[in-house]
Amino acid sequence: MAQSSRGADGLVSIPALLQRNAAQFGTKPAYREKEYGIWQSWTWAEAEQEIEALALGLLKLGVDKGDFIAIIGRNRPYFYWSMVAAQSVGAIPVPVYQDSASDEMAYVLDHCGARFAIVQDQEQVDKIIDIQDQLHQFEHMIYVDPRGLRKYDHGKLHQFSDVQAQGREAKDTLMAELKARREALDYDSTCVMLYTSGTTGKPKGVVLSNRNIIEASKSSSEFDHLTRNEEVLAYLPMAWVGDFIFSIGQAYWCGFCVNCPESPDTMQVDLREIGPTYYFAPPRVFEGQLTNVMIRMEDASRMKQWLFHTFMAHARKVGPAILDGKSVSGWDRLKYRLGGLLVYGPLKDTLGFGRVRVGYTAGEAIGPEIFDFYRSLGINLKQLYGQTEASVFITLQPDGEVYSDTVGVAAPGVELRIAESGEVFYRGDGVFEEYYKNAESTASTKDAEGWVATGDAGFIDEATGHLKIIDRAKDVGKMADGSLFAPKYVENKLKFYPNILEAVVFGNQRDECTAFINIDLNAVGNWAERNNIGYASYQELAGHPRVLETVKEHVEEVNRSLAEDPMLAHCQVHRFLVLHKELDADDGEMTRTRKVRRGVISEKFEELLVALYDGSEEKFTTTEVTYEDGRKGSISATLKIVEAKVVPVETQKVAAE
Repeated sequence: MAQSSRGADGLVSIPALLQRNAAQFGTKPAYREKEYGIWQSWTWAEAEQEIEALALGLLKLGVDKGDFIAIIGRNRPYFYWSMVAAQSVGAIPVPVYQDSASDEMAYVLDHCGARFAIVQDQEQVDKIIDIQDQLHQFEHMIYVDPRGLRKYDHGKLHQFSDVQAQGREAKDTLMAELKARREALDYDSTCVMLYTSGTTGKPKGVVLSNRNIIEASKSSSEFDHLTRNEEVLAYLPMAWVGDFIFSIGQAYWCGFCVNCPESPDTMQVDLREIGPTYYFAPPRVFEGQLTNVMIRMEDASRMKQWLFHTFMAHARKVGPAILDGKSVSGWDRLKYRLGGLLVYGPLKDTLGFGRVRVGYTAGEAIGPEIFDFYRSLGINLKQLYGQTEASVFITLQPDGEVYSDTVGVAAPGVELRIAESGEVFYRGDGVFEEYYKNAESTASTKDAEGWVATGDAGFIDEATGHLKIIDRAKDVGKMADGSLFAPKYVENKLKFYPNILEAVVFGNQRDECTAFINIDLNAVGNWAERNNIGYASYQELAGHPRVLETVKEHVEEVNRSLAEDPMLAHCQVHRFLVLHKELDADDGEMTRTRKVRRGVISEKFEELLVALYDGSEEKFTTTEVTYEDGRKGSISATLKIVEAKVVPVETQKVAAE
């Protein structure tokens, strides 16, 4: 299926795309970054100069072809330039999650054998210095922010701007070598190595070629008619494949502008100021924004609450149909237009979505209610299904064919196959080359014909032709009576409620389903403040009787909804507890992309899981936690186990008949 080694229009690498963009629309903005409250901008021509200077500086430092260069920092133009500069000299960029603990960082840098690292600031410098004795090939570190680093040993430590300055000075002597290395790149050259999140074990290094990235970027951009006039906000982790495709792959293929917020704290303000036309967020971001909307409405006047609820009810009824160009009565259109003036328009502007032409969510399943909420506002939010190993895109939802319970049709150039076991397989131009230093996992994931096992269970919906994902294949199981157990589906229904941040449902091979729940401190804290309820910690609020009663109401509402689906009626939650701590990546309970590590949680909280099934009314527990500075501690609590009402399944079956 692979195209010729010349690639699309003869463009075989990201550096080649950079040169094309600088030549054809060099005065158009390529990057913006907000710093100290002011937006700074670089054109494509200026970005090419910055990248060239850094590439020359890397050559002067001794970077060889095939070297791995770790990139560690938040979304800033400097780090995107670093990845393209690394590619320009024949090296391989390896973005690393900036919030990684030292042992996680040590694993990645040692596994790939990184000789160089380009990092953000003193915090990252200190992390690497702490683990340097574990990194046998490591040599040089380049930092962007010099604050706090003046008295460090600078023998192997270099400031980003100094490396660029040295590169410019050496241009006459090194330019020929840089050109030779750039021209040696072809479609089969490695573009980037990205590490998986490690949900079930150690992260794997996914090797992606120029063919993988450019073909995936080209076909997906054509699918959604992306142009160089798009604006995107780069705020998701740079170590995640989605950010690489959107902020490097598609940005360089189309030539659109990548905007970097000042910090996570200013992200929402920066989002409103930029008003992106093309936007991506995982479900947790959309869930968080919806939670904030609901919190604000609780504090609004009665008149505003009435307007919001009245017009949102109408939007849910006709908004998605209007968005998809379907037939809607004149009166309903008029009322929807009025709602746009009074509610939907101001709300979209507040969220920063006023100009969004194409929006996507992926990473995990989004609750149908949350998905429908945004589409009812007139936001063209769609779902895609992807993996690091696919260069993101496996399926996409075409405009006018958007369903909350599917993930779309095969992306251009991708073939789908459903195995007898129900597992989804795919192949196409975006399929990864290999797992680095892991031939066994490569062979077990990708067969000789290029088919890749996703690890997800799904089926093609006969009515729409779209793919439906049930759950992770390893998580889909059977209840003791043989009925289907699909925990993620139930968890997403629970997380629709603003008060619930995370949920972990258990029940495989058991008679009943139970759950661990995390409350959303922002939403529940706001409720406590309005009701004059004092609390000193997350733990205290999580155990408050009124909070437990509210969560119980949510669980029972989900149970009633599940009871209406004969296939999932057995997944109703009988007993639950609200955990005394938030699930945290630093404690190993979640990945850096905030995916629940179900096995780790089952083992870590085993005594709590036993209590959910042995009839206990409460359980005392002590749990080790990791503080932000890396120190370890422990917290103890007596957790109340709550019984939730369920709809008798047999009664439901009779009613259905």
